[in-house]
Amino acid sequence: MIRTATPADVPVIHAMVRELAEYEKALDEARASEVQLREALFGERPAAFAHIAETDEGEVAGFALWFLNFSTWRGVHGIYLEDLYVRPSLRGGGYGKALLRELARICVERGYERLEWSVLDWNTPSINFYKSLGAKPQDEWTVYRLTDEALASLGA
Repeated sequence: MIRTATPADVPVIHAMVRELAEYEKALDEARASEVQLREALFGERPAAFAHIAETDEGEVAGFALWFLNFSTWRGVHGIYLEDLYVRPSLRGGGYGKALLRELARICVERGYERLEWSVLDWNTPSINFYKSLGAKPQDEWTVYRLTDEALASLGA
């Protein structure tokens, strides 16, 4: 199940951000506090948005944290996925794909033409997963993007 995050989710989002940072070998760089996340997600002027993936039993499996970007070339907004994380014990259960599918659905519904993100070049499992969805690396950048048919297919 994928749902929009609520203020009550901030502690678990914060914990998963730290888990992700540890996985990416950069825990010392993860300095955001719960207070900062709460303000960014639910403050007077939210700068970011989040979705939660839950198991059938209501356990939080993962999250996607994203914000709007804008393409001057296409003349419309898109979504930039800042973090996608599924807890290791629950990987392979379709939660990551479900989170990406929800973001693709939002893009399609709102007329956004890009869903993009960055991935560490050593993260082969994630790279293979993204490619399996139709995402393509950008030339000279390590950014992945869903557009056109791949975005429509995932968001359908």
